Amino acid sequence: MLKAKELEQFKALLLELQARVRGDVATLSSGALGSEFDSRSPTHMAELGTETYEQDFSLRVMEGDQEVLKEIKAALGRIEEGTYGQCEGCLEQGKSPSKCVIPKTRLKVIPYARHCVACAETHQANVHY
Repeated sequence: MLKAKELEQFKALLLELQARVRGDVATLSSGALGSEFDSRSPTHMAELGTETYEQDFSLRVMEGDQEVLKEIKAALGRIEEGTYGQCEGCLEQGKSPSKCVIPKTRLKVIPYARHCVACAETHQANVHY
């Protein structure tokens, strides 16, 4: 179980990450969807292909960033609920909350993590793209 001071540190880390990702989304959005792409009319088909690729790439990155923002919001909610740092996968398996701990080292790298490493690997193996 995480101590109050540790929870505050993780909350600050999540808020900092949230602000950074929001900034990235805003930058990508203005570039991919803004007038930058509309104002230039390509003079060569290769330029059109490059612009289309760049726009598609930016939109895909934005989509991933939006997912990260959703996970950050959920993690902040878990802090408020008092369940932050508990592995959702272990809890679903019926393990006691004291045994469902996501290691602090993992939370420092992925502060919005929902699963311990073992459950994350199982979850990823079951996800079909």
